[in-house]
Amino acid sequence: MGMPDVPVGIGSSGGVGDDIELEVYEAQYSRPSPCIFQSGMELVFTALESVPPKSTQLLCISSLSDVATLIREREELFISKVKEVVVMGGVVSPEMGDTLVPDSAYNNNCDISAARFVYRRCQELGIPTITLSRWAAYGCPMPPQLLDELASTEHMVARNIRSVSRVSVDQLWKKVRLHPSDPRREKLPNRCDVNWFCRIFMSKGEISKDWKASVWPLVQKLNMYDPLALLLAVPAYRAAHFCCKEKNVNDVTHLVVGTSERDTGIKNKLALFDEYSTLFLSAFEESLHRQEYS
Repeated sequence: MGMPDVPVGIGSSGGVGDDIELEVYEAQYSRPSPCIFQSGMELVFTALESVPPKSTQLLCISSLSDVATLIREREELFISKVKEVVVMGGVVSPEMGDTLVPDSAYNNNCDISAARFVYRRCQELGIPTITLSRWAAYGCPMPPQLLDELASTEHMVARNIRSVSRVSVDQLWKKVRLHPSDPRREKLPNRCDVNWFCRIFMSKGEISKDWKASVWPLVQKLNMYDPLALLLAVPAYRAAHFCCKEKNVNDVTHLVVGTSERDTGIKNKLALFDEYSTLFLSAFEESLHRQEYS
């Protein structure tokens, strides 16, 4: 993407047991870099120490294991530097109970004890949380054809995203066909079965559980969990595209986008799709332009 100096830290396995082999998606363009740090936590500590008080957003798009480690090991640093925590995950309905509690979202499920700890301590410490749920992602799906359009830029990352998306969807199809007790499902919630897969990735109809070929040609929609969470972290995009439910805990307002299938928290899904698809295309094209003239 033309940003070789941006530091990247290697985090933990996110709550996945040592006996489970993690899925790693390779990229032919991957190269060693002095900006890759073996200890992601040390990189986070250093970054937070270098910024002004209450100036940092934490954007969490996977397990909350490492955020829990940050709070446990450097709580004062966390309190003094973090202004809000944006989470791609989910919570039990904000109307239930006095506090926010993480639900069975996949990212929470990877390390549910860490998720409960992070939400509880953020609310106790007065650090605002902003949660984007799966319902929000379901409310603004993306047609797979956009991946073809992005790949047409000939950007190697765009082409890899299209390739990896096909592989990951096919792997997900294999997992949802397994019995809920099968360890090969990893941390996939029990609700994610064949019926769920067909409802989420296809416009209508179902396919046989015995379908062995790639399901990619049958997919009609994909869900942009992480890009939507990133947009939610930007105040202008948050105001333009998302309806947030508020939950006041200890005089601090926490926000939740998407509380049910009917209440997705998306103001206008067509406008939001136009927004992020344009951003995707412009990012890849600008990256190619920058590299061409660097």
